[in-house]
Amino acid sequence: MNGPNAKSLDTSARGPDPLTEILLNLRLDGVEYGRCHLHAPWAVAFPGQPSARFHFVAHGDCWLQAGDAEWVLLRQGDAVLLPRGTPHILASATDVPAVPIASLPRVPVSDFIHFVDGERPGGGEATHGLFCAGLRFNLEARHPLLAMMPDVIRAGELARRDATVPALLEAMEREVAHQRVGACGILARMADVVAATTIRAWVECVCGETTGWIAALRCPIVGKSLAAIHADPARKWTIPALARLAGTSRSAFAAAFKNAVGQTPARYIARLQMFQASEWIAARGMRVSVAADRLGYESEASFSRAYKRIMGTPPSAARARPALRSGAVA
Repeated sequence: MNGPNAKSLDTSARGPDPLTEILLNLRLDGVEYGRCHLHAPWAVAFPGQPSARFHFVAHGDCWLQAGDAEWVLLRQGDAVLLPRGTPHILASATDVPAVPIASLPRVPVSDFIHFVDGERPGGGEATHGLFCAGLRFNLEARHPLLAMMPDVIRAGELARRDATVPALLEAMEREVAHQRVGACGILARMADVVAATTIRAWVECVCGETTGWIAALRCPIVGKSLAAIHADPARKWTIPALARLAGTSRSAFAAAFKNAVGQTPARYIARLQMFQASEWIAARGMRVSVAADRLGYESEASFSRAYKRIMGTPPSAARARPALRSGAVA
């Protein structure tokens, strides 16, 4: 990984850095893809959704407002990832009234791919071009890993920082234009790489973070242990074991983890394990008793109490939970 801060993320010369290890486990289960041609003045509102959204500004600068935050200028070549699908507005200017993205004319290419063409007040060529995608990660929005991320991950000058992104987007464009067999699957894999590249660029260029994902990954004590926990969440992790992995004392590790992550190691691991159990039960049809045993609980009852305390519902509710569906890209 290149960049001025890459060295700070490399906690082990013998293996992948923590970011790489975590990204290897952060995958996409689905993607919806849209190419938007817009004509100034314009403003488009994207509703909130459980899946992530990705935008790449291919042509023309524009503005972004996510939730109640201030407007942020996006330059041509910038990319943004909204990991929890926060409602937001993209606009050519901040004073333009926004219309729902679903109200714009679109041309479907397949079930998951379409073109969007905004109104042309004065005719002529589009003033702005955007690549938009709805990305369904293999994690729930409440998952500790996604919860640690900010509402908006912005990778400034992504096209300049990483030449592979424009090449990938061009390849995605060709898949859409040619409508070849298997285009949706290939698009999903390409979007997977684009999303990971965006996160990496954000990690490399963001400075001054004191808590959350960035701080945890950059911390020489916490980064490696956090990656190990995510690689094997079902393992019975202990503070002494994690401290040995980090090469420090138990007290130093516990203090560094809470300072960077915002909660104690035990609480973070417990939450992560319950999300793992939820995936086992919902996606694999695992019995609650088996999940309890695999996570080291003495009884199904004690596991169920812990699960309900953390997740807000009994483990049986996970079996009835419908699979997450990504919302409309455009």
